[in-house]
Amino acid sequence: MIDVACEQDTEPERRLLTHARRRLTVQVAGAISVVLALVGVLVLCFMVHEQSTSTRRELSAAAQRTDVAQPPPCVWLYEQRGGAVRASPGAPAALPVQAELDRVGRGGEPRVTQAEVAGHTYLIRTQRRGDAVVQAVMDLRYQAAERTRLLRTLAAAEIAGLLAALLVGQVISRRAIAPFGEALARQRRFAADVSHELRTPLTRLSTRAQLLARRMRGGTDPILLIDEVDQLVTGSRQLGEVVEDLLRSAQYKQLRRPFVPVDLAALAAELAEAEHTRAQARGVSIEVRCEGAGDHVVRGVESALRRVVSALLDNALGHTSPGGHIWVTLFSDADVVQLTVRDDGAGLDPADAEKLFTRFVGRGYGLGLALVREVVDGHHGTITADGRPGAGAVFVVRLPADATGPPPRPEPEPAGSPRRDPLPG
Repeated sequence: MIDVACEQDTEPERRLLTHARRRLTVQVAGAISVVLALVGVLVLCFMVHEQSTSTRRELSAAAQRTDVAQPPPCVWLYEQRGGAVRASPGAPAALPVQAELDRVGRGGEPRVTQAEVAGHTYLIRTQRRGDAVVQAVMDLRYQAAERTRLLRTLAAAEIAGLLAALLVGQVISRRAIAPFGEALARQRRFAADVSHELRTPLTRLSTRAQLLARRMRGGTDPILLIDEVDQLVTGSRQLGEVVEDLLRSAQYKQLRRPFVPVDLAALAAELAEAEHTRAQARGVSIEVRCEGAGDHVVRGVESALRRVVSALLDNALGHTSPGGHIWVTLFSDADVVQLTVRDDGAGLDPADAEKLFTRFVGRGYGLGLALVREVVDGHHGTITADGRPGAGAVFVVRLPADATGPPPRPEPEPAGSPRRDPLPG
C-alpha cells in the first residue's frame, strides 16, 4: 500500500547552495592568498633592505680601515697612490672603475655607485684615505642568488598556501552554508508536512459539509442535523489542533506539548465515525474492535496520536476498493497497547514495507506514513507494515501502555439528543 505524494523540486536550491559554497570558498582562499602574498613581499623587501644596508656598511668599513692585501670576504680593494693602482689578491681584472678614482682624486666627495662590468654587477664605494684613493668593490651576484632562492621559496609557499586556503575555504564555506541549507530543508519539509497533514481533515470536513448541504436542501428537519453540525465543529477544532502541532513542530522541541494519558480505543472509534461518511460514499465499511483486558491507554500528545490513526485510516481508504472492509483492532496488556489497521484492498509487496515509511524514496512513495513513523518514534513506539499484493495490508502500531490509569471520560450526552448512525460492518 503506497501513500502517493510528489517530491518537490530541490534542484534550484542545490544550485543556489553550491554557488554560495563555491563563492565563499574562493573569497576565503583569495583572502588567505593575499595575506600570504603580502607577507612574502614584506619578507623580500626586508631582505633587500638588510642586504643593501649590510653591503654599504661593509664597504665603508673596508674602505676606511682594511689593508688592501687582506680584504674581508667577497670584497676587493683597489688603492691608487701617485698614479699607481694596487689591487687585492684575486680582484677582478676589469676593475677598478678608473673614472671614480680620478674624480675622488681631484677632490670629489666619497660616493657609492652600482656598475655593470664584464657581465657582473658590482657595488662600488670610492673615497680618499690619507694620501691615497681607495675603491672597495663587492660582487652582488651572491645577494641576487639569495634573493632568487627566497623568491622560489615564497612562490612554493604561496602555492602550498593557496591549496591549503582552498581546503580551509571549503570547510569554512560548508560550515557557514550548512545553517542556510538546513533552513531551506526545514522550510521545504514544513511545506510538505502542512500540505499532507491538512489534506485528510479538510477532505473529511468537505465531505461532511456537502452531505449536510444536500440533506438541508432535501428538507431534512434541522433538529436531525444537529449531530452532523457537531461533527463539523469537532472536525474544525481538530483541524486547528493539527495546524497548531505543525507550527509547534517548526519550533524547538522544548515548546512541544507534554505527554498525557490518551485512550487509543476512544480515538479509533472517534476517527472511524468521522470517516464514516467518506467510507460510505466509497462503499467501504470500517469496524473497530477492542481485545484484551484493561484500558487501551498510552501516554502521548492526543492530537499527534489522532493524526496517526487518521493517516492509517486515510491510507486504508485510499487503497480499498468499493465493497471492501477495514478493521481497526486494539489489544492491550500490562506493558503495550497495540493498534492494528487491516484492509482487504490492493495490498503491498512485503519487500517494499520498510520503504513506505521513508520520505519520497523512489517513484510513488509518499509522505504520510513517514510522518506517522516520526510521531510513533517520538512516543517511543514502533510501527510495522505487512501484506500481499491484491490481498490487503496490515499496519501495526505498538506503544507503551500508561500505568497511571485512563483519562477522564467525557460527560454523557443529554437525554433526547439524536443518536449517531452505526458504522457499517
